[in-house]
Formats: sequence, C-alpha cells, structure tokens
Amino acid sequence: MRDKFFQISISIGMVLVFYACITVNIYFPEAAVQKTAEKIVNDIRENEEKKEEKKIASYSSQLNSYVFFLVPALYGQEETTVTTPTIRALKKSMRERYPQLVPFYDSGHIGEGNDGYLVKRNENNLNLKQRAELRNLVKEENKDREDLYREVAVALDIDQSQIPRIQKIFAENWIRKAQPGWWIQNQDGTWERKQ
Repeated sequence: MRDKFFQISISIGMVLVFYACITVNIYFPEAAVQKTAEKIVNDIRENEEKKEEKKIASYSSQLNSYVFFLVPALYGQEETTVTTPTIRALKKSMRERYPQLVPFYDSGHIGEGNDGYLVKRNENNLNLKQRAELRNLVKEENKDREDLYREVAVALDIDQSQIPRIQKIFAENWIRKAQPGWWIQNQDGTWERKQ
C-alpha cells in the first residue's frame, strides 16, 4: 500500500514538473507589424501633395526600369505590409476624419496616447456643438483604431492576446507622425508637446 502511494506521488510529481517546464512561445512578427503600422499611419497622415509626388516618382522609376532594363522593377519586390478589405475601409474612414481632427490637435484638445488611442485632453474654450463634435470624432477614431488593431492581428495570424503589443507599435508610429506642437503621451504617462 505504501509503495503504491509512493509510486502515485512520484508519478504526479513528475507530471507536474513536466508541465511546469513547458513554456508557451507565442509567435509575434514584430518586424511585419512595424512595417504595417508605418505604412498605415503614413497613408492616413500623409497629405495629398506628397502622395502625388510619390506617384510621379514611382511612375518615373518604373518607366526607367522598363526602358533601361526591360524588366519591371516590381517583380523582385516582396510585399512588406498586409491589407484586407476591412483594413482598407478603416484606413479610408480614418483618412477622411483626419482633417477634422487636425484643429483639435493644433488647439491641444486632443493628443496621442501611449496606448495607440486618441485622448481627449480638455474641452476648454469649446462651445456645446464643438464639444459634441470632439467627443464624436474621438469616439469614432478610437473605434476604428481598435478595429484596425484587431484586423491587423487577424491578417498577420497573431493571437488576439497580443493586440496590446500591436497597439504599442502603432502608438509609436502615431506619435512619430504627430506634428510639432501636438500633445503626446510619454511611456511614463506624462504629457508633453512634441518638439
């Protein structure tokens, strides 16, 4: 009886040690998320003049490669970002909203949070209509950002538990692309105007 109890105890102990030694390694493609975040944030924040300049430069580059090398320049290039119909729709929505947000950024009523979301800093000097507009814009923007982070996770086959990491990477890009004078939140939670 005692030997049987001892054998069961040893078996249970070995099973516990075995499971304690197993670590779960969740794959997180940080480089792909970084490239995707840069591309998306640039697409949303870039002004139309720069887009036209890039198109012209791209066409010129492609024409040169056809003329001089007789090989399209794009054949050897690999896609570095992800896109889906949902991501494209979210980008379009955010790009259209962006010009409405700029005056609130400029006045300091909103800022870029360190968690990847827009933060309403204050409503001082705003009338009721402007306050309602500010609240709606922030709510809509943050909803689109939440959906965007989730959709990027799906598109890159990233576990949903890793969405906070995606948010952090996007937050860094939103802050990097903020204009001088806009409020940004530091990692420690303090706020400052971007230089």
